[in-house]
Amino acid sequence: MEISELINSYYAGRRNFAGINLCKTDMNGIDLSNADLSGANLSEASLYGANLSNAKLNGSDLNGTKLYRATLIGTNFSGADLGEADLSEANLSEAKLYGVNLYKAILSKAKLPRAKLNGANLGKAKLNRADLSEAVLRDARLFGANLNESILQRADLSRSSLNGANLCKATLSEADLTFASLYGASLCDADFSECDLTSANLQGSDLSRVNFYKANLSKSKLADAVTDGMQTQEANLSGIIWS
Repeated sequence: MEISELINSYYAGRRNFAGINLCKTDMNGIDLSNADLSGANLSEASLYGANLSNAKLNGSDLNGTKLYRATLIGTNFSGADLGEADLSEANLSEAKLYGVNLYKAILSKAKLPRAKLNGANLGKAKLNRADLSEAVLRDARLFGANLNESILQRADLSRSSLNGANLCKATLSEADLTFASLYGASLCDADFSECDLTSANLQGSDLSRVNFYKANLSKSKLADAVTDGMQTQEANLSGIIWS
């Protein structure tokens, strides 16, 4: 389907474009809000500033797609492939990203408050200065991800893998990191105040100047962690494993 035909069909009232092939097409600024694009091939397409709010993109191929500053509020990406996609400064508020592949994706300064990322693969993704407040990242894989200066306040990161991730200067106050693995992660100057880190693995991590005010660190593993300047006022340190 040609882009002109797609636009005309959309404005004529059509919303079902499931399985459409738009690989490598230029659709910058297009409005396809509420459209059904499930199973579509949008790999390497250019969608700068596009509006796909509340659209269905579940199971779609968006590998290498450019979605810089796109509006994706409430969009369903469940099971989609967004590997190496550029979502920098995109608005993904309340988006559904269950089990999505975001390996090496660029999400710098992206807005993801209350987004659902259960079981997502965010390995080596760039999430620096992204807003993930109240996002659900349960069982997500964030190994080697860059979360420098990101906001994860009240986020659910339980059982997530953050091994080798960069969380320096990140805000994780009141976040749930129970049973999470942060082996070898860089957490210097991060805010973990009132965070629940029960049974979390922090072995070999850099905890320099981390704020653990009122945090729950019970049964967490801190063997070989760097703890210079670590703040633990009123924190629960019972049962910590140091070796």
